[in-house]
Amino acid sequence: MSNVKVGLVQMTCTADKEQNLQKAISKVREAAQQGAQIICLQELFTSLYFCDIEDYDNFKLAEAIPGPSTDALSILAKELNVVIIASLFEKRAQGLYHNTTAVLDADGAYLGKYRKMHIPDDPGFYEKFYFTPGDLGYKVFKTKYATIGVLICWDQWYPEAARITALMGAEILFYPTAIGWATSQDDDTNTEQYNAWQTIQRSHAVANGVHVVSVNRAGQEGELKFWGGSFVANPFGRVLYQASHTNEEIIVQELDLDKTDYYRSHWPFLRDRRIDSYQPITKRLLDEE
Repeated sequence: MSNVKVGLVQMTCTADKEQNLQKAISKVREAAQQGAQIICLQELFTSLYFCDIEDYDNFKLAEAIPGPSTDALSILAKELNVVIIASLFEKRAQGLYHNTTAVLDADGAYLGKYRKMHIPDDPGFYEKFYFTPGDLGYKVFKTKYATIGVLICWDQWYPEAARITALMGAEILFYPTAIGWATSQDDDTNTEQYNAWQTIQRSHAVANGVHVVSVNRAGQEGELKFWGGSFVANPFGRVLYQASHTNEEIIVQELDLDKTDYYRSHWPFLRDRRIDSYQPITKRLLDEE
């Protein structure tokens, strides 16, 4: 399909896992009523962002994938004839957990999952305590409406992840996200951080000639104020829509996937890649033996 409508669900969450799931289901329905065909939920949408502290009790929030949440969303996807991108806390085995996104096709079929590759560890984002780095590699999913790539939050900062996923055939890059400001920060710092976050993702759109869809959560949780600002960029980085920093929003944006061929032809970055010269990128640093 050349034209595809994507839905972004930017919402706040509570400590009640079932309540969050039902809220997300309701918002997916609303997005579908507005014509969305591929709907992306934010990172870890069934809970509060628990990685702000290191607490062993939080492992109880994890579930199998496929599992209860994907089962419920599979039924919903089939009913509404939509693709659902669902970011969940995966319990792979006893003591082994991942930050994982599942993809449900429009017929309800479970297409597979992507496990977050880049795991941060910063004040308020203690993800290394909870998540084992992904070991499935980068993934694309051939859905009813488009071939999509899914990356997760901290993956946003790495051009290598976007490049590889685009080279695998992704027509749209989706980034379910949970990122915010420390409540102690000043406005200038907040603005600089948000602009850097959006700019790096828009650069992925430009470099790879694909649409980028970034879905963040909103609301204050503990010492973090999630900055919302979910957005859609076209294959040359132009922002087609940007959500509020504070409000819950359901965004439905139509994408013309033929724009990829247009921009890649007029700005042939893929043609001019010097793949013979890129071997040094596999090293951590180049000034050490």
